[in-house]
Amino acid sequence: MATALTVSPPPPFFPRGASSHLPPPCRSLISLTQLKHFDGWRMKCTSSRPSQDTEPEADTSPSPSPAPSASTPSSPSSSSGDSAYSWSAALGGLGFCETAYLTYLKLTDSDAFCPAGGGSCGDVLNSDYAAVFGVPLPLIGMAAYGLVAALSLQLREKALPFGIGESNGRWILLGTTTSMAAASGYFLYILSTKLAGVTCAYCLASALLSFSLFFITLKDFELQEVQKQLSLQICIASLVIFTLNTSYADSRPISSSGAEINLPYVTTEVTTPSSPFALALARHLHSIGAKMYGAFWCSHCLEQKEMFGKEAYEVLDYVECFPDGYRKGTKIAKACADAKIEGFPTWVINGQVRNYSLQVLSGEQELPQLAEASGFKFNETSQPS
Repeated sequence: MATALTVSPPPPFFPRGASSHLPPPCRSLISLTQLKHFDGWRMKCTSSRPSQDTEPEADTSPSPSPAPSASTPSSPSSSSGDSAYSWSAALGGLGFCETAYLTYLKLTDSDAFCPAGGGSCGDVLNSDYAAVFGVPLPLIGMAAYGLVAALSLQLREKALPFGIGESNGRWILLGTTTSMAAASGYFLYILSTKLAGVTCAYCLASALLSFSLFFITLKDFELQEVQKQLSLQICIASLVIFTLNTSYADSRPISSSGAEINLPYVTTEVTTPSSPFALALARHLHSIGAKMYGAFWCSHCLEQKEMFGKEAYEVLDYVECFPDGYRKGTKIAKACADAKIEGFPTWVINGQVRNYSLQVLSGEQELPQLAEASGFKFNETSQPS
């Protein structure tokens, strides 16, 4: 149905003297389809009211776009995303401190403090599996944890370096934690197969941190996003495992750990004759209840016994911590466990534990120190000859 507009013709012309009693001018109805033939004409629409000749032209300026609603969903990096980045930064910092400590021990060839007791942590740290193509494994872990901590903080503050976008930064973080989780899984496999019977608290703690970082980072992604990049994550994990497997192809299981050692108990024979001073000191130590804790396979313990000599050693109260031999799964004797023995030899004098390292003090110099620690008084008859 065509829309009609009312178009007023020009006012009629009346000659002078002509009668003005003529019918009112007619109004023509023109459809919109006919208006296209009057291109360039300017027509004004009239209304039935004589006081309004024209109607205002329609405003053709574009209407302002509606303001965004308050319910518009926020970006993934806000709220829950910031919380995930905070957790990732905290766990990455813990991992950085742990691996930094292990790196220091590895580079300085120091002994590791093992919370579970024993020397398993040091055995693992000094094994062939503690380096990847010659690079210390703790150093690689320190770099990985440091990258995760720094990148998480930058994502939380939305201040990524080198012009990296937030989306790319999130994928870099996920790729890093994926590689760390894959490496931790591989090392757990090595620990249970190649290093069977060895307990490494630091290895387990690092694996827990790596898996936690992976799941925290993964939780920040939608399922559709993960599905699109699933093949890439699988490739990253496969590359990490292939690299580690290639590096450890010629590595051998730990030969110095309890996993393969099976030592039957043997008695040690002391052949050195005792001096009067050593014999007097041994009797004094026996009278006050001082005890020496050692192990039959400990070379330092044998040297300590030789310092006293055969006669004096028979007077000493010596406690063997492995009377049934040493093999996989063997536990330390209860008396040694109760005394919290951590190394050999260990002297317990007057209720105090005193460790003497023969690598620092050797020969008969140890006997005067034992005498001083136990309150043994020197006299002419007890002086070392």
